[in-house]
Amino acid sequence: MSFLEHFKVLVVDDTTTSRMLITDALQEMGIRKIAIAKDGEQALRMMMEQPCHMVISDFNMPKLDGLQLLKAIRSYGPTRATPFILLTGKGDRQLLEAAVALGVNNFLTKPFTIPALKKAIEAIVGILK
Repeated sequence: MSFLEHFKVLVVDDTTTSRMLITDALQEMGIRKIAIAKDGEQALRMMMEQPCHMVISDFNMPKLDGLQLLKAIRSYGPTRATPFILLTGKGDRQLLEAAVALGVNNFLTKPFTIPALKKAIEAIVGILK
């Protein structure tokens, strides 16, 4: 079995279209284990129950936003080192600085391309084949 057959990604976004685009892009890259959360609270519960290998989260969401989710994941021992990619529609420097301070591994500005998402993931886990 290849690395990608075991690699599980949690996609967190409150917009159905965005979740579908990210999921389709991950599947195109060969990632088959994908969990979906519609908001930060649901994502945090999922990570506490059964951690994933990576989180790709939107910033702007109800309940817990992407930064709050990142902070919670970084403060929980079993998920502290989980790679986290933050998606944002803003080019907000303060947001990005806060994300870096909390330990974000990478970020993308929406809209993004599949090659850009793949490059962001590969920067963290290595070349996807």
